[in-house]
Amino acid sequence: MNVLIIEDEKPSARRLQRMLKSLNVEAETMLHSVEESINWFQNNGHPDLIFLDIQLSDGLSFEIFEVIDINSAVIFTTAYDEYALQAFKLNSIDYLLKPIDEDDLKAAVDKFKNRTHQSQSVTLDFNDIKKLLVNPIEREYKKRFSVKVGQHLKLINIEDIECIFSENKGTYAHTVEGRNYLLDLTLDQLEDELEPDVFFRISRKFYVNINAIKDIVSYTNSRLQIKLNHFNEQEIIVARERVKDFKNWLE
Repeated sequence: MNVLIIEDEKPSARRLQRMLKSLNVEAETMLHSVEESINWFQNNGHPDLIFLDIQLSDGLSFEIFEVIDINSAVIFTTAYDEYALQAFKLNSIDYLLKPIDEDDLKAAVDKFKNRTHQSQSVTLDFNDIKKLLVNPIEREYKKRFSVKVGQHLKLINIEDIECIFSENKGTYAHTVEGRNYLLDLTLDQLEDELEPDVFFRISRKFYVNINAIKDIVSYTNSRLQIKLNHFNEQEIIVARERVKDFKNWLE
C-alpha cells in the first residue's frame, strides 16, 4: 500500500507515521504545505491512500484539488468538527479528529483495505467549502494540566511550564517555580496538545517553551545546547536531526 501524509505540523506527521507503522502500514513520504503538495503531485504518481490535514500552513488542503486531479482515497485529519463532517460528505474514505486515537486510526485503515467496489476518485464542492469557512474556528491547544500533589489536585497553567521531559518512564513538567510535576501523558501523546508556536520537541526526551529559553550555545556533533531560566537539573540538547527545524521554529 502506497501511503502519503500531508500535515503541516511535523511532530503530528511523525506521530501519525509511527502509528501507521505499528499497523504495518508504511508512509515514507510526508508533505507539509499546499505548495509543496502541488509540486509533489506534479512530479510523482498518486498514492493509494492520503492522510490529509485540512488546515495547512499556507492554506486549506482543498486548494490542492483545485490544481491537481487526484485519484487517491483520502482520510481527512482535523481538529475541527465542522471541517471533519464536511470532509466526510466529500467522498473521503473516513475522517479522524485530532488528537488521533489508535483505535480510530486502525478502523479507518481497515475500512480502506476492505473497500473493493467504491470509486477511488474524490469529488469536492468548493462552493460548499467556502460557505463552511466563512467563520473559521481557531485551533484549541491545552491551556493547563491538573496534577496530583499528595491528596490534592493542582492546576498548572501552560505558560508556567518551562519544559516537559521524560525520565525513568515518567513525563514531568518543570515550572517557573523550579518544581517538577508528574503528568499522566507521554511526550508522544502531547504532540497534538501543545501549541507548536510555543513548545518544540527538541529530542525524544524534551519539549521546551520558547519563552523560557535563556541562551542557546553550540554543542558537539553539530548539536545545540539550550539553557532555560530555571531548569538546571541536566543538559538540554537539541538532537542533530532536529537542529534545522529548531532554528526555523525560533524564527
